[in-house]
Amino acid sequence: MLHAFLITLAVLALLSIVFEEVTHLNKAKTTLFFGCVAWITLFIAADSPSQGKLIEHELNENLLEIATLWLFLMSTMTFVAYLNAKGMIQVMVQKLFPQKVTVRMLMIQVALFSLVLSAICDNVTATLVSLGLLTTFELSKRMRRRMSVLIIFAVNSGGVALITGDVTTLMIFLGGHLKISELLILLLPAAISVMLLAVLFSMSAKGEVSTTPIKRQVQTIDLVIGAIFFTTIIMTMAMNVFFSIPPVLTFLTGLSVMFLVGHWFRSNREELRMLEYIRQVEFDTLLFFLGILLLVGMLKEIGTLELLTQVYASFDPNISNFFAGAGSALLDNVPLTAALLKANPQLTTPEWLGLTYAVGVGGSLLVIGSAAGIIAMSKIKELTFVSYLKYVPMLTISYACGYVLTLLLAHQLYG
Repeated sequence: MLHAFLITLAVLALLSIVFEEVTHLNKAKTTLFFGCVAWITLFIAADSPSQGKLIEHELNENLLEIATLWLFLMSTMTFVAYLNAKGMIQVMVQKLFPQKVTVRMLMIQVALFSLVLSAICDNVTATLVSLGLLTTFELSKRMRRRMSVLIIFAVNSGGVALITGDVTTLMIFLGGHLKISELLILLLPAAISVMLLAVLFSMSAKGEVSTTPIKRQVQTIDLVIGAIFFTTIIMTMAMNVFFSIPPVLTFLTGLSVMFLVGHWFRSNREELRMLEYIRQVEFDTLLFFLGILLLVGMLKEIGTLELLTQVYASFDPNISNFFAGAGSALLDNVPLTAALLKANPQLTTPEWLGLTYAVGVGGSLLVIGSAAGIIAMSKIKELTFVSYLKYVPMLTISYACGYVLTLLLAHQLYG
């Protein structure tokens, strides 16, 4: 009875996201409400003080994961808010992209940019910077929404082949199931699936678009902050690979350097108040993450993820991997992957590669299935849960194509 009630709360949270345009209730507030009520219910239903202590321990672990993500998001979004306000992202776009380009060509260029960027840095940073590109082009609402969906898929695809690009890839690597050389082959099917989606999206796209001209002069301090941001991304990867330092710690260090440099560069005519840019960070995004992760943590606590693991083990791994990826569109792929790794399935190298691709890209099938989707939904007004559903068929085709290519290539190389 308790589990049914808690699962009902999770369903109601999902429905509140789906019908946000009808109810006009902010999805961040509703998911946070249902997430908090779910955990309060767990405490009230505890049979003994010892069970209450166990639930408290699980909640603290859940909150630690959320706090880590919050701080990481806050530091990344502060950098991007500063660079966007100073026109640095627009300047970068003008250097990388032509001032006038066809919509079809723009889709391919944005897809490749997002794919490459997410492979060398985290999904959050790649999503924020890629979405920042859209503000520099004069796009219709429909085209902006379509480009946002493409960015979500490309960002999630880009990280699967490198341990610096996706947490689930890192988890599988650290478990000793795949080597870096084996993971790298995922780049090819990931790139092909992204290009396929770009072509599918661009079939009905017509006309040309131009960038918004930027006349402001870039100051020295802006270039310095941009260099700090780029250096922070590189150092985040290096420190994590060589010293296992959590990315959030490196990024917070970079943020502190940004504040100190801003203080040193202040002048009598203008004082650069870097902390002001934290206020530009949209806390709706952070609250939405908080609500979603509280609900996922609750489902993990009541054993729903373990039930999914049992279902996974009852089918052929190649089929189970495909649907595990699709399942990560409803549940966060990190706890889902953790549950699968805990079950210790006996998989071959091609099957592990299939699982890595699936859990990394499968979250793209729904807008709430990945960090990239949640950020995009919070940043792009035209993108909602319902409007995203119309792209599910094309997303599924691209995801399936990438998965099949992964299996074919893996079996060809590793038997």
